Amino acid sequence: QYHQIDKSFRARFFRILLWTGSSVVLGLLIIVFYSFFFDTPRERELRQENISLLEDYRFLNEKYLRIDTVLNELQNIDQNIYRTIFETEPIKASDDLLSGFENYYNLLNRESKAIVKETKKSLDNIFQGVKLTEAEYYYLKENTNDKATVLSNIPAIQPIHNPDLSRLASGYGNKMHPIYKIVRFHEGIDFTAPTGTEVIAAGNGIVRELERTKRGRGNSIIIDHGGGYESVYCHLDGFKVKQGQLVKRGDIIGLVGSTGLSVAPHLHYEVRLKGKTVNPVNYFFLELDPKNYNKMIELSINSGQSFD
Repeated sequence: QYHQIDKSFRARFFRILLWTGSSVVLGLLIIVFYSFFFDTPRERELRQENISLLEDYRFLNEKYLRIDTVLNELQNIDQNIYRTIFETEPIKASDDLLSGFENYYNLLNRESKAIVKETKKSLDNIFQGVKLTEAEYYYLKENTNDKATVLSNIPAIQPIHNPDLSRLASGYGNKMHPIYKIVRFHEGIDFTAPTGTEVIAAGNGIVRELERTKRGRGNSIIIDHGGGYESVYCHLDGFKVKQGQLVKRGDIIGLVGSTGLSVAPHLHYEVRLKGKTVNPVNYFFLELDPKNYNKMIELSINSGQSFD
C-alpha cells in the first residue's frame, strides 16, 4: 500500500499551522502549569515586599494604639482632675480643630486598599486627638497662670501617710452607717490608722476652726485654703495647731483618734468647695500616678461601710 504525499502549498501551509498551533497550546499549558505552582522572580520579590509592608503596618498600628491610649489617659486626667480645679467646661471638637487633615485618595489607587483605608482612619483619629489635646492644654495653661495662687493652696495630697493606699477604708457617697445600720450619704473618706498617727494639711491655708466635742465628728479642724476651698479633719485625738494659724501643705496639724461618733481609730477627711462637699479623691493628683489614682478610685467605690 502507498499513500500519495500532497506536496501542494496549501497542504504544507495547513501542516505548518497545525504544528505551530499545537506548539503554542502546549507552551501555554506549560506556562499556566508553571505559574500555578511556581512563582516568577518578580512575583517572589513582590510577595516578600507585601509581607514586609504588612509587618510595618502591624507595627505602626500597635504604635498608634499605644499613643491613642496615652491621649485617652491625658483626656481622662483633663476631664476628671484639672477641670475640677479650674471649674471649666471641656473643649468641644470643632471644625476649626479638625481642619487641615487631607484625604489620602491618592493612596487608595494602590494595592491593599483595605490596609491603606484603615491606616488613613487611624492617622486621622490620632491627628484629631493631638490637635484637640493641644488646644485643651493651651487653655489649661492660661487658667494655670491666672490661678497659680489657688493651685498652691488646693488640698491636693492625702492627709495621712498612705503610699500603698492600704489605709483607705471608706469612700465618698452612700455608705452603710456602722452604728445606725442604715445607708447614709458619706460626705468624705475614711482613713484607718492607729491612734496618734500624724495628720497633715493637704494644702496651704489658715486654720479657721478648731472644735473639741465628744459628739458627732468629735475633735475636728477646718482649714480655709482660699478660692472657696476648705478641708475638714475629724475624730482627732489631739491638735498640733491653733485657730488662726497659717499652715503649709504637709505640716502636721493633729493626731488620729476615735472621738465623737466613731467605731474605731480613723480620720474622716472632707473637701468642700464653696460650702458643698466634693469627692476628695479628685484632689489627690499631686502624689498619685495614674495607676494608683485609678486604684484609689476603685477602693473608694467598693468600700461599703463608713467608720462614722
